[in-house]
Amino acid sequence: MTAFVLFAHGSRIEAANEAVREVAKKMAGSGGFSVEPAFLELGKPDLAGAIDRLAARGAARIIVLPYFLTLGTHLQRDLPKLVRDSASRHPGVEVEAAAPLDGHPALLEVLLDRAHEALARTFKAV
Repeated sequence: MTAFVLFAHGSRIEAANEAVREVAKKMAGSGGFSVEPAFLELGKPDLAGAIDRLAARGAARIIVLPYFLTLGTHLQRDLPKLVRDSASRHPGVEVEAAAPLDGHPALLEVLLDRAHEALARTFKAV
């Protein structure tokens, strides 16, 4: 079984962490995937904990999906180390990280949608 970890930064604002958990639930429900949320910091579970859960459920391959817009320090430095450390704790389980959201063509559509929403609010307020 291939499973996924939705990996976000984490926030002191618990509602932000809960929003990530909700996206993971929706992803699992929509795609029929086994998905766990995880946080770099300021949220639970951490990446190791999410990978532990998926490995315990029989995942042979775990793909970490960064819920980050760009390839910054956390994804260049921190995530590869966390993936290596987690993989070493689960011999026989392949653990890898996917690309960040940056560069995906749907992001332009999302930004255009938000721009149109903002313009519509501006015109209504005038």
